[in-house]
Amino acid sequence: MDIAALALPDVKIIRPKKFGDHRGFFSETYSKRAFAAAGLDLDFVQDNQSLSAEIGTVRGLHFQLPPFAQDKLLRVVRGAVFDVAVDIRRGSPTFGQHVSAIISATEWNQILVPAGFAHGFCTLEPDTEVIYKVTNFYSPEHDRGILWNDPDLGIEWPVEAGKARLSDKDLVHPRLAGATELF
Repeated sequence: MDIAALALPDVKIIRPKKFGDHRGFFSETYSKRAFAAAGLDLDFVQDNQSLSAEIGTVRGLHFQLPPFAQDKLLRVVRGAVFDVAVDIRRGSPTFGQHVSAIISATEWNQILVPAGFAHGFCTLEPDTEVIYKVTNFYSPEHDRGILWNDPDLGIEWPVEAGKARLSDKDLVHPRLAGATELF
């Protein structure tokens, strides 16, 4: 398993090894031992899965407040996403900065987004299916978000605002400057 830091080094790209033959392939997509050897001592407690039928579906930018903050390990089992993590840790030298990566079934890569970052993605292919592990249970009382296309963030999404498919909840998140509850 290869683990590499992005420009915001707390966010990691993980590439599990994939062993194929005439029958198909085998891959160990998560190993607590491999993560621990890389200094990532995480205890995942829940797996989530989403299916987005259309290209341009945006989910995010989401996070949960402490004590229910979540680290997320996301992989795509069908299709591809443009994935984004935004540092929302007040006092961090990279506060308000973001990183992005293409995560896809073809590339067989994953992204690790730590607590203290808002996370979201945009589907690049129809019928994109995403599975992600989290280190804390979902808590509606601690669920928060940042407006996905906040111009102050400067995220170059692969979809125009008028064509993005969003939930009603994601349409009304505050901009980062107006978010009162962060890390």
